[in-house]
Amino acid sequence: MIKFALLCARGHEFESWFQSGEAFETQSASGLVLCPYCRAADVTKAIMAPAIAYKSEGERASDPAQTDRPRPEAPVKDALHDIRDMESRAMIRAFRKHIFEDVEDVGMRFAEEARKIHDGLVQERPIHGQANIDDARALVEEGIAILPIPSLPDEFN
Repeated sequence: MIKFALLCARGHEFESWFQSGEAFETQSASGLVLCPYCRAADVTKAIMAPAIAYKSEGERASDPAQTDRPRPEAPVKDALHDIRDMESRAMIRAFRKHIFEDVEDVGMRFAEEARKIHDGLVQERPIHGQANIDDARALVEEGIAILPIPSLPDEFN
């Protein structure tokens, strides 16, 4: 097994394990390697530092180039995600929790309600709901500020 640092076309960085370098190439060419953040299939290997093996706990390999380097941090609890991934996920979860608990859900009437608020026909208030891509594009073109609620990579599993 080998772990690669990966980068999607939208700039998201993540890591994933593969049976071999050839397995990554085959899966990537088949569109099977997807970004966990945006589901983009255009994923390439990122530049990464090689892993240095230690002889035993607390003892470094005898490579003289390694003698002045600090010891790696303790591993994170989730072996598949580094600390930045976990922090990002926590922020997205907190944001989503706030939206879904404290903001009015207008469902499929989102575009209609957003226009009413923008035009001053109803009292301004925070809302969330669903809109198809054409309605969302039209809202933006009309100068109505909207923000897609980011999904969590876990939702794709």
